[in-house]
Amino acid sequence: MTPEEYERWMIRDCARCGRRASKSAEWSDGPICRTCYDRAMRVRGCCPGCRADRLLPGRNATGTPICRDCAGIVRDFFCDRCGFEGLLLGGRLCERCTLADTLGRLLDDGTGHVAASLQPLATSLLEMDRPKSRLIWLRSPNVVRLLRGLATGSIPLTHDGLHQETPWRTVVHLRDLLMDSGVLPRVDRQLLLYQRWLAERLATIEDPEHRRLLQHFATWHQMRRLRSKAEKGPLGRSQTNQTKQEITQAGAFLAQLADRGRTIEHCQQADLDAWHTEKLATRRPAQTFLRWCMKTGRMPRLALPPQVVNQDQTPLHQHHRLAVLRRVINDDSLPLRVRIAAALVLLYAQPVTRIVRLTVDDVIDDGTTVTVRLGDPPSPLPEPVADLMRAYVQSCQHLPYASSRSSQWLFPGRQPGQPMNPVSLQVHLREIGVPPQRGRTSAIRQLVLQAPAPVIAKALGYHDKTATRLVTEAGGTWSRYAPGDHTRQPATRPSRSIGRPRT
Repeated sequence: MTPEEYERWMIRDCARCGRRASKSAEWSDGPICRTCYDRAMRVRGCCPGCRADRLLPGRNATGTPICRDCAGIVRDFFCDRCGFEGLLLGGRLCERCTLADTLGRLLDDGTGHVAASLQPLATSLLEMDRPKSRLIWLRSPNVVRLLRGLATGSIPLTHDGLHQETPWRTVVHLRDLLMDSGVLPRVDRQLLLYQRWLAERLATIEDPEHRRLLQHFATWHQMRRLRSKAEKGPLGRSQTNQTKQEITQAGAFLAQLADRGRTIEHCQQADLDAWHTEKLATRRPAQTFLRWCMKTGRMPRLALPPQVVNQDQTPLHQHHRLAVLRRVINDDSLPLRVRIAAALVLLYAQPVTRIVRLTVDDVIDDGTTVTVRLGDPPSPLPEPVADLMRAYVQSCQHLPYASSRSSQWLFPGRQPGQPMNPVSLQVHLREIGVPPQRGRTSAIRQLVLQAPAPVIAKALGYHDKTATRLVTEAGGTWSRYAPGDHTRQPATRPSRSIGRPRT
């Protein structure tokens, strides 16, 4: 190593973070480590010195970011190909040009060009924010193998073709990208994940009769139910998780029944009672399988224990709910997306699983009023919440956790084309002191006391039976309200027959 090279990479204290690390640059404010160098390459805006809108890698005496010219930095950061000012990689190319070259090599169909069928995928990847994260993803040997196989045709560009590939996590992410870019037809992601899980789960069952019975249950009951729900809207993770629990507990019940020397055809009431004696909440998912067996004549009709309502989830007191709502709306230190979600829970009794399924198009702003399409008609937001919603919608396209610019989810997730995980949103709500279940229950009970249950159910997307039950629990007086169109119509006098005497 020459003295110049040693001076270039020598260990120094970074002028910005103070960490002792290898020097990546020597700027006007001192030696800069690699971490601070990469961070400086992300700062863009209007330079306070020359008023130019450009990259701001330097700093002035007060620590304010400034451009390279005002900072006296000799090195330039302009891409030799496209002229973009930013972080440069090999060959003095920016991240996006480097990504384009990498995709061109991986998606080459043998003619020196990107395969025509995969061109939308390449375009979508180039339009995503943070191209460096795409470059890191493309370094994976499994990603390289899958992309080259799809480009050359050795891997069929179909859902069935990808279903045969491994590892499944990489395949799932690639499938999401292909569906998000329009290369593959959109299929419910949770449904595909459940099908893969089911195949792996059934392969672990040794008894062939048990495996065959569970296969029939999954095919003729669960899959029909999931496909029917998927036609109405994307499945949530909680729905498939419940379905997995049904298969798991059904397999455990069959195993316990075999240990008692019986088959499903000769199951007795004592066997069901023994199954539900311990851990009732854990073993309750098997009841879906048991009811299906009774309905289809695979086992005798026996009595199942009734469902026990959890009394721990008591609703919030109305004063407490309003106090939490007031604090969430006025506290600007809280994340904006969590404040919006909390308002939908505490004002309109929306479950978290439904909130994450809202799209940007579900928010309607006519310049005067902001409404959210929760049911029919859309629900208006009060003015403090309306201002928050306007600000949030404007920032949705620039969220760091939005996986794609084409995502229209109001709460986008990290996976391409997928909404935010409802479990993650529940965690964020609890962190700011908003209990989702108790807050939602308190809100819906107050709403059904203020308006007829059918009206609330239609406006907020609730089922009529659910709203009626909540009215009864809350002690409401709308039990005789008839649903339907209550618009007042002018009365009309029935016509009389000519010549008929008046009585």
